[in-house]
Amino acid sequence: MSWEDARAQFPVLEHLAYLNAGSVGPLGRATGEAVEAQLAEDVAGGRGSKTRFERVVAMRAQLREAIGPVVGVTPEHVALTSSTSEACRVVLAGLALGPDDEILTTDSEHFGLLGPVGASNARVRVAQVRERPAAEALDAVLAEITPRTRLIALSHVFWTTGHVLPVDELVGRAPLLVDGAQSVGAMQVDASPFDYYTVSGQKWLCGPDATGALIVREPDALHVALPSYLSQAGYEPDGSFTRRPGAARFDPGWMPSTSLAGLLAALAAAPEGRYERAREMAARCRELLAERVDVVTEPGQATLVTWRADDPAETVTRALDAGVVIREMPGLGWCRASVGWWTNDDDLERLVAAVAP
Repeated sequence: MSWEDARAQFPVLEHLAYLNAGSVGPLGRATGEAVEAQLAEDVAGGRGSKTRFERVVAMRAQLREAIGPVVGVTPEHVALTSSTSEACRVVLAGLALGPDDEILTTDSEHFGLLGPVGASNARVRVAQVRERPAAEALDAVLAEITPRTRLIALSHVFWTTGHVLPVDELVGRAPLLVDGAQSVGAMQVDASPFDYYTVSGQKWLCGPDATGALIVREPDALHVALPSYLSQAGYEPDGSFTRRPGAARFDPGWMPSTSLAGLLAALAAAPEGRYERAREMAARCRELLAERVDVVTEPGQATLVTWRADDPAETVTRALDAGVVIREMPGLGWCRASVGWWTNDDDLERLVAAVAP
């Protein structure tokens, strides 16, 4: 199958250069059909039968099995969440850090991570990486580690610059929570070395809204501080309960059956060679933009390309009027394009013409 044939699964690409998977990815026909079929089944058959309940439970197990290989882990390490933000809340609540503990993060994190970090009782140290070259980011993080560091919480790919942090170099220095919102589905990921790794389903994996996962390396080492009905294998009248085996004990709630069906379909439709293709198109995007604008993202990074704009909001609006979907980086004076394996040269030419006429 050619890349043009593969990209044909996304109807939005018939009329838009869609370059905002860093927020939400395009939805494929198979994904929409799976959602519609599941909804029709729920409407026709009702949602309260034992058979239907067992089918949804089985779909949850299937989704763990489908997500695991994408990030290099087995199903027992996968908790199903509604977002990376929710996954971060599960981890921070379970760690229950106190005022004598420190969390190390960076100045380039999304609030989905920073919110739970800031709401904890721990002290927060912030490594300054945004204005540094990508090659210096790791040293900036390492310099902030102290004997009180109880958690390092940061992104694999910064949502602002698109720079890749070599998070493998942080393994073993302190418990590590990695935000995979801009990495999973965009680049090859092996989450197995990390204590906690979050997954977004609706971004680069092109699944329905409010889908995602949390990868937990050692489920028994994290307290279940936000239990849901799905956390228990049995409970007592006083609220004490037996934890479910594996990371499933951290599932924060019941994901709609339509979302399960849609994400399963999206994962099944992802083509071979997608990571190499995405990297190639991102490099091409940066190259074309660098001829016309001041690009922030350095060569050889991930699939986000950011550049400076005199009026980012106006640039985003002008691009949309030209059929190009990008986004503004709030408060930074930057715009960002998200380049996926589905992106083609025509998309990139339309982008450049729209933002740098």
